[in-house]
Amino acid sequence: MTSYRIAEAARLLGVSDDTVRRWIDHGALPVTGDSPARVPGDALAAHAVTLAEGPAGESDLLSSARNRFTGLVTRVQIDGVMAQVDIQAGPHRVVSLLSAEAVRQLSLSPGSLATAVIKATNVIVETPKEHA
Repeated sequence: MTSYRIAEAARLLGVSDDTVRRWIDHGALPVTGDSPARVPGDALAAHAVTLAEGPAGESDLLSSARNRFTGLVTRVQIDGVMAQVDIQAGPHRVVSLLSAEAVRQLSLSPGSLATAVIKATNVIVETPKEHA
């Protein structure tokens, strides 16, 4: 069974080590009997899913897209009719190319809250060599 050190779990969830320790102390995350304590991978994955679930928002839209990354806009580069927007969603950097008009309509600027919604037919999955 794969398990993660507290610091690794924190990095994977995009939170501080102290937050993970609080979750452990409150029973929200289990730990193995190892010393130092480790978080079981399956429990960490389930907790990540729980964290990602949140209120649907004011519009309560239904969507076939399952990949949603909410974060902060870190960069907006407009060049003519097109723009590039970078969003930092926890440990994930999402880059979107969209029209400059859309950037203006959405009032996107560094520091703005935004959600990248990704609907893809091709998704590449990678794993470290040590897990293969």
